[in-house]
Amino acid sequence: MRELLAHRRYTGPLIEAGKAAKLLHASDSLRLMILDFQPGELSAGSEYEFDPEFHRQAGAALKLLHSQAQCLDPGYEARLTQKFLVLLEREHRIEPAACRQIEQMLRSYEPQPAVLVPTHGDWQPRNWLADQGGLRVIDFGRFEFRPAASDLARLAVQQWRVRPDSEAAFLQGYGHDPREGEAWRIMQLREGLGTAVWAHQVGDRDFEAQGLQMLAETLAQA
Repeated sequence: MRELLAHRRYTGPLIEAGKAAKLLHASDSLRLMILDFQPGELSAGSEYEFDPEFHRQAGAALKLLHSQAQCLDPGYEARLTQKFLVLLEREHRIEPAACRQIEQMLRSYEPQPAVLVPTHGDWQPRNWLADQGGLRVIDFGRFEFRPAASDLARLAVQQWRVRPDSEAAFLQGYGHDPREGEAWRIMQLREGLGTAVWAHQVGDRDFEAQGLQMLAETLAQA
């Protein structure tokens, strides 16, 4: 279980900083874990969702997670390319012309070895608690080793579009911008494709619309 692995091995720096819950008990056989209570309210929909200072805290907290380990994976990007080419064949509502462009972009992309770090997988305000203005992080259910920039993908198409100053504050807290040229554009393409296909399959029209919009914007920049 991804979340259990995260709490057993990689949330330590966040716990020390008062940003994440302690793991109290866990059972692999029961797929069960008990975490310490985290005070606060979800920042999504609150005054903190777009607040630059809160985003600065989020950037600094993410750096604590990412800085713990790294590995070089020569085949990571190539495996993802094949995965998303298969995903493109599933049922969805992406226009045929867009599908052809997506396939062309994925097949023509020349992946480089990827540096992978411990990532949250859904780093955004719906997983940030605001505790009297202080940030706390929840839900490590999508934890995995990925490129660092992947944890910026949702923020880039949601909150940072509305508040560029929050993006600047986040990057100040993180210490630098991990997004890099073509790799970032392909990452956004995959995020949009995965969102559009998954949301269509589960009937989430709003999330599907976000995925389609992500795809349209990425393709327009190609």
